[in-house]
Amino acid sequence: MDEQNLIDMANRIGEFFDSMPDREEALAGIADHIRRFWEPRMRRSLLATLDRPDAGGLQMSAIVKEAVLANREKLTPAAAVAE
Repeated sequence: MDEQNLIDMANRIGEFFDSMPDREEALAGIADHIRRFWEPRMRRSLLATLDRPDAGGLQMSAIVKEAVLANREKLTPAAAVAE
């Protein structure tokens, strides 16, 4: 999955919510949007990018990074159930 494309998409979401006067509401809105509308592998890839020490070249906005880190548990997809 193209990590920079995911970050660009997340940054566009962040731009929308960044204009909200209530910062906590904005952070929750970003995380909720990503949780509801991104498929699990997209969320896994975004979270994995944050964990990589070499991801410094990828430009995630401050509000998106804060929202993702603060809501990491909610954004982490449940493990697939093996049948």
